[in-house]
Amino acid sequence: MNNRTSFALLAVLTAVGTLTMSSAYAQACVGCEEVDAGKKAADQMLLMDIPVSVWTDKTTYDHNDKIIVHGKVANVSGFPVTLTVVNPLNSVITIAQVEVDNSGNFGTTFNTEGGLWKHNGTYTIKANYGTTQKSNKVIVELTGEFLTSSGNCASSEIHLEGDYCVPYSITGGMVKDASISNNDKSIIVRISANEDGTLTLNPDESILKGIFMVLVDGQEWNDVKISGNEVTVMFPAGTEKIQVIGTFVIPEFGTIAVMILAVAIISIIAVSAKSRLSIMPRY
Repeated sequence: MNNRTSFALLAVLTAVGTLTMSSAYAQACVGCEEVDAGKKAADQMLLMDIPVSVWTDKTTYDHNDKIIVHGKVANVSGFPVTLTVVNPLNSVITIAQVEVDNSGNFGTTFNTEGGLWKHNGTYTIKANYGTTQKSNKVIVELTGEFLTSSGNCASSEIHLEGDYCVPYSITGGMVKDASISNNDKSIIVRISANEDGTLTLNPDESILKGIFMVLVDGQEWNDVKISGNEVTVMFPAGTEKIQVIGTFVIPEFGTIAVMILAVAIISIIAVSAKSRLSIMPRY
C-alpha cells in the first residue's frame, strides 16, 4: 500500500468516526428540553399536593437576627395562615397570623432579640391553614451568646414591672402582656386565645400569696385548679384577660409590718416612760 492510499484510508476512517460521534451526541440530547419541562411540571404537581409549605431564608441564626419566613398554600380559601413558634423547651413563644395573597403565597419576619428567644437550640415554626390536616413546619437553630439586659425573663416566664418574673405555661393561645394591681392584690394577664386552652401561673410568694379567686374577662371563674401558690385556669376561645387574686401582692407586706411594729414599740415605750414620771413623788 503506497502513501497516497494510506492517507486516503485515514481520511475515510476519520470522517466515519466524526459522523458516529455526532450521531451519538445527537441521540443523547434528544428530548432534553422535554425532560426539564417534565421535571418542573412534576415539582409543581408535588407542591400542589402539599396543602401548606413553609421555609426560611436560613437554617441557623444568632440572637440578634431576623428570621424571614415564606410559604405557600395549595388552595386559597380566604383565611390567614397561623404561624406558631415553639422554643427548645417546648413552650410557645409567639403566634402570628399572616395573610395569604391570591396566588397562595405568604411571608413574615420574626426578630430573635429579646428574652423569649434566649435559649440556644432548635426552634420549630409551625404553619397551620384552617384545619390540622393543612399544616407543616420548619426547624431552625439559634446559636451564639444571648446578651441579657435588665428586666429580661426566661421564655417560660412572664415579666412584671419591677423586674419580677413569673413562671407560666399556656395552651390554646399566647400571652400578650401582664401587670400587677396593688389595689385588688392581683396579677392581670392579657392573652390572645384562638381556641379553648389553659393558663398556669406559679408566682413566688413574694409577688402574690394566698390565691383564692380568678376572674376571666371580669367574671368570677370556677373552672380553675389551685395547688399551693400555683393556679391553672381553663379558659374558652376568645378570652382576653385573666386576673388572679391573692391575699397580698408586692410591695411585700412584711416591710410594712416591721415599720408598724417599730412605731408601736416606740409608742409603748414613750407612754410607759410618761406614766412613770407622773406617779413619782414631787418634792
